[in-house]
Amino acid sequence: MLGWEGWAASIITLSVLILLITSKIAPHLILMGALVMLSVSGILTPEETLIGFSNSGLITVAAMFIVAAGIQASGGVDWLVNRVMGKPASVPGAMVRLFLPVTSLSAFLNNTPVVATMIPAVNAWCKKINVSPSKLMIPLSYASILGGTLTLIGTSTNLVVNGQYQQLTGSPGFSLFAITAVGLPAAAVGLLFLYLFGPKLLPDSKRESPFDNIREFTFALVVEANGPLVGKSIKQAGLRELKRLFLVEITRGERTLPAVASDEVLQPNDVLIFAGATDAIADVLNIAGLKSTPISDEMAGSANLQRLVEVVVSPHCAAVGSALREVNFRKLYGAAVVAVARNAERVSGNLGDTVLAPGDTLLLDARPSFIARQQYSKDFLLIHEIPFEKMHHEKAPLAWGILIVAVVAAGLTIISMLNAALLAAAAMLLTRCLSPAQAERSLDLPVIITIAASFALGMALQQTGVALVLANQIVAFSAGEALLLLILTYITVSLLTEIITNNAAALLMMPIVIEITNSAALNPIPFVFAIMMAASASFATPIGYQTNLMVYGPGNYRFSDFLKIGIPMNILVGAVTVVTLVCLYPLTA
Repeated sequence: MLGWEGWAASIITLSVLILLITSKIAPHLILMGALVMLSVSGILTPEETLIGFSNSGLITVAAMFIVAAGIQASGGVDWLVNRVMGKPASVPGAMVRLFLPVTSLSAFLNNTPVVATMIPAVNAWCKKINVSPSKLMIPLSYASILGGTLTLIGTSTNLVVNGQYQQLTGSPGFSLFAITAVGLPAAAVGLLFLYLFGPKLLPDSKRESPFDNIREFTFALVVEANGPLVGKSIKQAGLRELKRLFLVEITRGERTLPAVASDEVLQPNDVLIFAGATDAIADVLNIAGLKSTPISDEMAGSANLQRLVEVVVSPHCAAVGSALREVNFRKLYGAAVVAVARNAERVSGNLGDTVLAPGDTLLLDARPSFIARQQYSKDFLLIHEIPFEKMHHEKAPLAWGILIVAVVAAGLTIISMLNAALLAAAAMLLTRCLSPAQAERSLDLPVIITIAASFALGMALQQTGVALVLANQIVAFSAGEALLLLILTYITVSLLTEIITNNAAALLMMPIVIEITNSAALNPIPFVFAIMMAASASFATPIGYQTNLMVYGPGNYRFSDFLKIGIPMNILVGAVTVVTLVCLYPLTA
C-alpha cells in the first residue's frame, strides 16, 4: 500500500507531465517547481532533493558543454561541417550524413560527449544548408541512443545492468558484443523510421521572423596571403553558396571583377566585396583564410575583431557628410567601419567613397568600451552588439586532440568519464582554445537545471515505492506466461524510464525479473537484454534520457514534439527487440 507520500509524488509527477505537454512554461521552471514541492512537503530530505545537482552525470554534461564550446571557438566545428557532413540536398539526406558518425561513435563512447560535441556542429550545419535545427536535433539524440545499444559499453545502463546481473546470479556477465545481435536490428529499424517519417513528424521551428535582418550590408574581406583559400576557386572556398550573403565583386590590384564566376581562383590579397544580412556577416567573418579589411589606412590598427556593433547614424554625428575614407573614425570613436547599409539596401560602388548620411546603419569593429562610452552620445541613434566570437582556427587540431584523448581515456577506463570531461574542459581553457567568458556562456543553465531537477522527481517515485508498485503490478499480469512476461518486462522498464532515470528503472526491475525467472525456470538472458534495451531506448519524453534533454533547448522543441515522434519509435524499437529476442534465445531454461 502506498502512503500519502506515494500518492503526493504521483500527483506531482502527473501534474509535471501535464504542464510539460500543454503549457508554454519553460521545462526547467516546471521541474524546479516540482522540486520545491517535494522538498517543502517533506517527501524528500534536503539531501535527496538536491541529489541531482551533485550527480556525476550532470557535472559531466556541464564539463562537456565547455569542451564542445572549445571545439566551436577553435573552428573545429567548421572543419567537421565542411569536411565530414558536407551539403546534402534534403532533410533525409542530412539525416543519413548525421546518423553514420553519431551512431558509430555512440557504440563505443558515452552518449553525453558525442551529443554535446555535435550540438554546435549541427547548429552551424543547419545554418549552412538552410534547415531548421528542429529537424535534426531529435534525430541527433535518437541516433546516439540507438548507437549506445550496439555494445555493452555504448551506454552506462548496459554496464550497470551487467554488473547487477553478475551480482545477483554469480555469472561472469556478458561480453562486449553480446547485445549487438539484438541492438543492431533495433537500431537499423529505428534509423529507417527516422529517415522515412522524421521529416514529416518533426517540427519546423525556425526562430527567425520575416522582419529579422532586413538590412543588407556591404562589406569587404581580404584573402590572407598565406592562407588556406589561396589557389582555390570561389566554389571550392565555399563562397558561392553562402546563405543570405552574396559575393558582389573582387578587387585585385587595380582591377575589379564585377561578375565573379564560380571557377574564379582566389589570389593573395584579393579584396572580396560582400552584401548580406547581419547574421550572415558574422558567419563569413569566421571563415579561415579571410580577414577584415579597414576602409582607410588610418583604420589599419583594427584588423582583429573585438566587438561587432551595429549603430544607426544620427544627424548630429560628426562624420555625416564625409566619405568614410576621409573620416578619422577610429580616433573619433575607437571603432572601425566594417559594413554599411542604407535604406535597408546595400551601398553600391567603392565602400571607402561612401558619404555618410543620417539614418545609415554601420557595422563596427569596436573596442570593448565603445558601447558604454557611446550609449548616451548624440552621434548614434541606436547601438546594438551583435553576438560574435572570433574563431582561432589554428587551435582546431589541438581542440579535437583534447576531446579524442579524453574519450579514449574514458573508453579504456583509464579514468572515469567525469574526470575525463573535467580534465578536457580544463585543458581547453589552459590551451586557450576558448576564453573563460566563452566557457561561462557555453553552460546552458536551463538544460542543467532541468536535468538536475528531474533527478528529484525520479528519486521521489523510487523512495515512496510508486515505481516498485507499478513494476510489480505490471509484471503480475504475465501470470507465468514467458512471452507475455518478456513483453511486460520491456513495457514496464520503458514506461519507468520515461518518468525516472534509465539506470534507476533498470535497477528496480532487475531483482524482480531475476526472481521471477528463477522461480518459473525461465532463461534470464533474453529478459536481461530486454531490460538493457528498454532502459536505453527512451524516445517519448525529453526527461526520459539525458541526451533528449540536451537537445530540447537547441531544437526549440515543445514536450509534445517528443511524444509525436517518440511514441512510434518506442513501439517500433520495442517490437523489433522482442521479436529478435524470441528468435535468438529460448525463453525457458
